[in-house]
Amino acid sequence: MREQRVILKTPRLRLVMWDEGDAALVQQLHSTMATTRYLSGNAPWSLEKAEQRLRGWFEEQARDGMTKYKLLAEDGSFVGRAGISQFRSEQFELGYSLREEAWGKGLATEAAGALADWFFERQFAQGFIAFTHPENIASQRVLRKIGMRECSPILIDGVVGPAFELTADIQPAKC
Repeated sequence: MREQRVILKTPRLRLVMWDEGDAALVQQLHSTMATTRYLSGNAPWSLEKAEQRLRGWFEEQARDGMTKYKLLAEDGSFVGRAGISQFRSEQFELGYSLREEAWGKGLATEAAGALADWFFERQFAQGFIAFTHPENIASQRVLRKIGMRECSPILIDGVVGPAFELTADIQPAKC
């Protein structure tokens, strides 16, 4: 691992920029119904879809200086992905997805909290949103733990789900 590729470190995690050949890791992350049931499409990803998302993350990083990053454990093993990227014009969105064996260990909360601090320290914008499938209670807990406040529900791919917001000044949610 080249040190200049590390975007952010936490006590147990490293967020690093993807490598060109990482599509198989992305596809593996999203290869089961358990890991995709709350994502758009609600189906395991093909290698082609993983390659498409990987290209998109490279484009986002070049354009915006942020994207969804590769998430590695202390030992260098692949844990998932996490990051903040542009969602709509001048609106940013936090997102993460972890391998099933990493669930329930506080890693999503650790990554999301560190990303929030990183986002505000670099003054990308005054705030960001996150949204979940209405049945994804674990992810909703993560968002609340890092200080996000629930705001108006959002319609994504025909499903209305809870949306959350975190602002630099910690004012009431306005989304």
